[in-house]
Amino acid sequence: QVQLVESGGGLVQTGGSLRLSCAASGRTFSMYAMGWFCQAPGKEREFVAAISWNGISTTYADSVKGRFTISRDNAKNTVYLQMNSLVPDDAAVYYCAADRNFGIPPSRRGGDYDYWGQGTQVTVSS
Repeated sequence: QVQLVESGGGLVQTGGSLRLSCAASGRTFSMYAMGWFCQAPGKEREFVAAISWNGISTTYADSVKGRFTISRDNAKNTVYLQMNSLVPDDAAVYYCAADRNFGIPPSRRGGDYDYWGQGTQVTVSS
């Protein structure tokens, strides 16, 4: 069992930056691919970014490519999402998720992920 706790959300102005963190419990974190998803009010959950177990393989939604960076520190059992050049359309609750596969390549499908955090709110003011 893996428990995931997100942090780092908040209110930021358009063009600003935030870094989300997701701390995982359990000794098997380093073997799992990790992903970030978001859900805005009235919308479906959307894929944002994902990273393989060893950090070598990453994939991004087209809407965030070049602005967001996913990374992980297996020694700290933590995955990060650096969010730059934020725009109002980025506002949502952001969730991290763990896939019990190595993720070569990491999946973009929410249904492939086995564990989910509670989410952290990101608000972007115009």
